[in-house]
Amino acid sequence: MIAAELPPLLRPRALVPGDLVVIASLSGPLHAEYEPGLERAVAVLERMGFRVRRAPLLEAGRRRWWSAAPPAEIAEELNGLLRDPEVRAIIAHDGGQTALGYLDLIDVGAILADPKPILGYSDISLLHLVLHARTGLVGFHADLATPGLGGAWQRVPAGRRAELERLYSTLLTGTEPLGVLPASPSWECWRPGRAEGRLVGGVINRIVLAQATPYALPLERFDGAVLFWEEMGGQASYVWSYLHVLRHCGILDRIAGMVVGIPHAIDGLAEPGGSPTLREIVLDVLGDRDIPVLGNVEVGHAGPNLPMPVGIRASLDAGQRTLSLLEPAVRPPSEMV
Repeated sequence: MIAAELPPLLRPRALVPGDLVVIASLSGPLHAEYEPGLERAVAVLERMGFRVRRAPLLEAGRRRWWSAAPPAEIAEELNGLLRDPEVRAIIAHDGGQTALGYLDLIDVGAILADPKPILGYSDISLLHLVLHARTGLVGFHADLATPGLGGAWQRVPAGRRAELERLYSTLLTGTEPLGVLPASPSWECWRPGRAEGRLVGGVINRIVLAQATPYALPLERFDGAVLFWEEMGGQASYVWSYLHVLRHCGILDRIAGMVVGIPHAIDGLAEPGGSPTLREIVLDVLGDRDIPVLGNVEVGHAGPNLPMPVGIRASLDAGQRTLSLLEPAVRPPSEMV
């Protein structure tokens, strides 16, 4: 079998002060009660030095079923943002259940011509994985606007919030590697060891869904990768099943390391009566694979997110509980695509 050709890494242009960042409904709608959180997110981005605009579909009360609009309308708005040279970054307002409906409608040519950071997690994981597979675009698995910048960020101490603002500003504007990410006491070594490779990941159910589409990442993209994932909701048994899907398709035999996010609202984890912990589930499926695993890292639904740029090389030392980004996620403004 001939291996699928992998597109080269496509870094967006670094942002500069005054650049326009657009908050968009790339999946779920804006509920009226979350309007204050959205306003706080705008204030955070403005403190970072950016101009901020809301995309038209980001309007309280606008919805179609569980989405902000039909998938074709969301794709049309996203494509307009991708084609607009004034727009320098796009951040998803929230996650949801809609990205799968318009993966085939995205203007890939616009991304190749003018790559831009797209920020978000949850359902936005699908965009990161699929666009990385199709174009090589670095996906910014990072906090969403309303529940993240305008929500979880506001519930942490002021020092931590300032640290996050500096981290995200440097991520978007800096052309040097971020280096060691700030650890927290929640980080746990589930299996010691070191690994270095490109970051690939997202919500584990979205990783599985992405691999079931025509836009799946070629398995070669997982060779030597550091796989990061998290999960929100559902059952502990679902996580076990998703990991076995990754085992069956060969991904677990290809990766060099694993970073697991803090679980959020998963039923059946460490409950009385013999329910397993997430660590036990992971190690059960990994078996005797000699893969370092760092657990309970802030990547996902459980709180403020550390950025995990898909496609960027990272260094993991599970025993020392360290995770470092070895490359910048953006290119210098003067450097051509």
